[in-house]
Amino acid sequence: MTRMISRRKAFSLLGLAAALGLTASTTALVPDAEAETAGMERREARRTGRHERREARRSARETRRQGRRSARETRREAR
Repeated sequence: MTRMISRRKAFSLLGLAAALGLTASTTALVPDAEAETAGMERREARRTGRHERREARRSARETRRQGRRSARETRREAR
């Protein structure tokens, strides 16, 4: 006994098989790429520099604030 398959089901099976075959073949053919390039290294260096400068500004700002607070307390105690 032979079963008939509808065109819709045949096309969906064909699409599924093609998708699975395409996915398997592309992952097998793609070589492992080197992630680090010269541009990425420069970008990372710039980013690191920005973070360090930002942290230096924040600590300097906090030092200035501490100095103003202590001076303010000294003036208030002198009254």
